[in-house]
Amino acid sequence: MRIHCKVVVIAVCFGVFLLLYFWGGNAADDPLLKEVGEEPQRQRQQEKKKKEEVVEEESSNSSPSPSELRRDVAAKFAGKSSAGVGVRPEEPRKERRGVNAKSKPRSNVAQPVSKRSRAEEFMHLAVVACGNRLDETLTMVKSALLFSIKKIKFHIFAEDPLAPQFEERLNQWPRGISAKFQFSIYPISFSVGNADEWKKLFKPCAAQRLFLPVILKDVDSLLYVDTDVLFLRPMDDIWSLLKSFNKTQLAAMAPEHEVPKIGWYSRFARHPFYGVTGVNSGVMLMNLTRIRSTLFKNSMIPSGLSWEDLLHPLYQKYKNHITWGDQDLLNIIFHYNPECLFIFPCQWNYRPDHCMYGSNCKGAEEEGVSILHGNRGVYHDDKQPAFKVVYDAIRDVSQRLWVEEELEVCRLRPGVIPSVLNFPAHLGRVCARKTTTKQP
Repeated sequence: MRIHCKVVVIAVCFGVFLLLYFWGGNAADDPLLKEVGEEPQRQRQQEKKKKEEVVEEESSNSSPSPSELRRDVAAKFAGKSSAGVGVRPEEPRKERRGVNAKSKPRSNVAQPVSKRSRAEEFMHLAVVACGNRLDETLTMVKSALLFSIKKIKFHIFAEDPLAPQFEERLNQWPRGISAKFQFSIYPISFSVGNADEWKKLFKPCAAQRLFLPVILKDVDSLLYVDTDVLFLRPMDDIWSLLKSFNKTQLAAMAPEHEVPKIGWYSRFARHPFYGVTGVNSGVMLMNLTRIRSTLFKNSMIPSGLSWEDLLHPLYQKYKNHITWGDQDLLNIIFHYNPECLFIFPCQWNYRPDHCMYGSNCKGAEEEGVSILHGNRGVYHDDKQPAFKVVYDAIRDVSQRLWVEEELEVCRLRPGVIPSVLNFPAHLGRVCARKTTTKQP
């Protein structure tokens, strides 16, 4: 009995022990006890997080990456545009076929205009002045500025005594006009042959035009005109003819005559010349880049010669057979290289010859005169009054009219300068009426 009681007591004690044991284990899983147990661990995690935030703040004070900068700038511009500033927020880029992988994407911020693009806005015009041609040349420059739209870069080749006079006179023009052009003055120079011989060829310094491709190495295209030329239409119009050149053409001129029966070359020339009537070089449009890179066929050697290498031997061969100097040499060159020449209509080089022997420039009768070429000295005598009137009117344009607003009024109201803006445009028709009503 006692043994049984002992066994029962032992069993009860063991059961109580087990009960206490299991109860203690479950109590450890109680939320309150668990929270108390996890509190030190949470404090350690918070301290670790604070340290990481400190590190991030320090890193944020350092320089951001370019990608982060672009995102920040884009976000700022987006904010500004929503506030009324006319800048669009950055949009997702779209890939385009055929775009070079190295090309840079366009930025929303306007890029400054480069010097090269500004230079391309200018048209280039060259003139050669020697002797007493100062006023005549300045009148030509004035006519170009009166009508042209784009800016013009003038390349003025002048004798030493004339150079300071050109600079002084051009610098006196009002600021509003000066903004429309730039000019450079060059000395008379010839890269090959005898300079004195070249200078005396035909008219003083006229042969200088042959060396323009050699001297103006940084100029791509150029319009050359004689000093006795007047623009009656924007230079922009003849400048646009450069786009009409085909792959082989590198220069453009007008025919010397429209009617072979009265043409000088077709009747008297003792040397080769272009086409049926030859060409006149008083107005000459040139792609200088093509001229410099072309080998020209000739009658001296089987292989072609560059422009500079061709000039002196050509002159030596024909110097006893030419009358009109450098113009004759140009006719010889393009006689052997006709594919290189573009012919523009006679109204772009309208001369007394188109009026003296009857009106023989139909383009001028229909469209008016675009460029007036007063050769034979007709601006300074009374043999061709129509030419002289136009020259005097442009020469005497007052300083008061050198204001952009007043020039615009003149363009809209032809009566302001009738002889410049009204009469010359119909000069071809006037000449035609004069010759048809002339008594036999």
